[in-house]
Amino acid sequence: MDHKFTRTQFLPIPVKDAWVFFSNPRNLPRITPGTLGFKIITDPPDKIYNGLIVEYRVKPLLGIPVKWVSEIKDVSAPYQFVDEQLKGPYAYWHHLHQFKEVFGGTEMVDTVTYRVPFQKYFPWINTAIVEKQLNQIFEFRRQTLEILYGK
Repeated sequence: MDHKFTRTQFLPIPVKDAWVFFSNPRNLPRITPGTLGFKIITDPPDKIYNGLIVEYRVKPLLGIPVKWVSEIKDVSAPYQFVDEQLKGPYAYWHHLHQFKEVFGGTEMVDTVTYRVPFQKYFPWINTAIVEKQLNQIFEFRRQTLEILYGK
């Protein structure tokens, strides 16, 4: 069973500036909580492109390190891109990043479609663990972006 998680945030910067920040994989550790032990393993370029593979190490549960490999797809600068998990802690992960020019800045919408591993055997795992963790991650990101760019 797939789950959907969506967050919207206003950034008081032009869409092109938002794109420059979010299309640089090297910025991801800045907006990821330290509690996840997030580390980029590969040496990514400063700009994403279709087919880019990026490898990370992350500790999503009980401090146990997990390798996460993502492929960047559907790049349409400066308006959207997708990162899709090829290997990692989820049975499926598809994260659509969208950027829209609005009055005074950029509306950023993140839509994550995911499938929890072992959900058939542990149907409570999404609400008990995954949803809470996603909320914490995106709240950290919201706060960090407000510090960087304002409200």
